[in-house]
Amino acid sequence: MAKHGKIRALLAQFPLETHSRGLLTVAGMLRDSGMEVVLLGNALPEQIIDAAVQEYVDVVGISTYCGGELALCKELLRAAESRGTKNGTVFLLGGIFPPANIPKLKEMGFDGTFLSATREEIVSCIETAVAAKKKDA
Repeated sequence: MAKHGKIRALLAQFPLETHSRGLLTVAGMLRDSGMEVVLLGNALPEQIIDAAVQEYVDVVGISTYCGGELALCKELLRAAESRGTKNGTVFLLGGIFPPANIPKLKEMGFDGTFLSATREEIVSCIETAVAAKKKDA
C-alpha cells in the first residue's frame, strides 16, 4: 500500500495484448482525479505483482482485449497471495471480455470489473475499495 496520502495505481496489460488505448485513457482519468499512476504496460502476472510491491501501490488495474483473462487473472491473484499483497490491494479488470466471466472474476478476488465505465464510476470504485481495504488492514 502507498506510504502517503494519494492513491497509487499500477496499470498493466498481459503479455499478448496489443491494444493500449483503454489503458492510456484510464491512466489519464486517474491522474486527472488526483491519483498517482504507474504505467507498466505489457507484463506477466508475476512481473505485475513484483512491480506493485516495489511501487507500494494500492490498486492493480488490468486492461484486456484479447482473451485469456480468467487464467491470467487467476495467476495474477495467486502471485499476489504468495507475496502477501492480495488482501491489501484493490484489483480491477477492464476491457473486452465475456460478461459471464464477471462473477468468476469477483469470486477470484477482483474488486471491480468494467466492460465500459465513466471516469466517475472507476474513481468511485477505487476510492470505495481502497477505503475498505485500509479499514480491514
